[in-house]
Amino acid sequence: MKVVLINRSDALGGAAIVSLRLVKALEQLGIDAKMLVIDKRTHAPEVGVVGEPWANKWRFLLERLYIFLNNGLSRENLFKIDTATCGVDVARHPWVKEADIVVLNWVNQAMLSLSGVAALARMGKPIVWTMHDMWNCTGICHHAYDCQLYKEVCHDCPLTGKKGHDLSTSTQRRKQRLYSQASIHFVAVSHWLADRCRNSSLMKTASLSVIPNSFPANAYAFQRRHDTAICNVGPDKIVVVMGAARLDDPVKGFDLFMNLLHYIKTSMPALADKLHFLLYGGIRDKALLDKLELPYTYLGYAKEINKIMENADIVLSTSRYETLPTTLVEGMASGCIPVSTGNGGQRDIVTHLVNGYVAENDAADLAKGLEWAVSHTIGREELHRSVEQKFDSPVVAKAYKDLFVRLLARR
Repeated sequence: MKVVLINRSDALGGAAIVSLRLVKALEQLGIDAKMLVIDKRTHAPEVGVVGEPWANKWRFLLERLYIFLNNGLSRENLFKIDTATCGVDVARHPWVKEADIVVLNWVNQAMLSLSGVAALARMGKPIVWTMHDMWNCTGICHHAYDCQLYKEVCHDCPLTGKKGHDLSTSTQRRKQRLYSQASIHFVAVSHWLADRCRNSSLMKTASLSVIPNSFPANAYAFQRRHDTAICNVGPDKIVVVMGAARLDDPVKGFDLFMNLLHYIKTSMPALADKLHFLLYGGIRDKALLDKLELPYTYLGYAKEINKIMENADIVLSTSRYETLPTTLVEGMASGCIPVSTGNGGQRDIVTHLVNGYVAENDAADLAKGLEWAVSHTIGREELHRSVEQKFDSPVVAKAYKDLFVRLLARR
């Protein structure tokens, strides 16, 4: 079986990392798997580049210009929108011609246009489209947040700054034409995302499965470490780790985190005395750290997340929306008890009050979750094994292989 995965990059962004990880895991199952990108950052021999660099850059700029001219000339939302109007003609590439299955992943920002996807569909090969966010079921946004218009007709999109039918409306219609004409099997990486798709006007009747992102469970050790270079606190402290690429990204809920610490300090002093917070990731407004009311260690940008997690007891997420929060998976693989808000794919990872706590989006319930985690003993190896059983790369690759076999049998 020959499979080609298509993603914008092989290393830049979460979708890129898990896509290359899936390619390697499929190879371990005896599948001839390759990956096509326009932005190659690794030396992986399984990864090929499609399109000329100058042409790829031109397509990218042309699509951003199109968005800029249709969103009220706003730079603020320029990269929060994707229209799939420009892209590479990957259907001509030899790897695509030879493939039995074509798998699309994150193909925005001039990797693939919707017309390019239609061209792939006309080749008659099964197409699997793995969705890492809501873009496939909305007009132009990657997350609808509180907006419900994707369930009917997108318009008055706050990202365009225009009233009535706008860029979101026209792009949604283009997607509708594609989905009605092309045979595509969609894969959502969480049940939360699958539910959003099934409630959308675009994907109510779409062929859809749920397969999580692959994860290298064996790269994370579950033994508790006490590395003073990472977190220099006494053994009597419970270390709570929280991280993100950018901590003060509004989606990550850093304001909720600050409210949480204030609530614990003022309402739960006994709990406050036990906790030390371990933070990692970028932050634009470092003055926010000075407003934190409980002891913390800030590590800044970090590459070896596994070593950080090994020095913690609880992994915390205050995100308002997460398709499938990797930090929770990383934390559990390292033996940390997860405490998280629940608007996203968290329940695919955490079983509430069994191996973690899924809270409402408020400080009081998150504090209750931390209190629960502090008072409950869950074996670190047990938490690691739960990740291994659900998300380990061989497990995920086997689920994809089974899907490929079913799709090929229907031809």
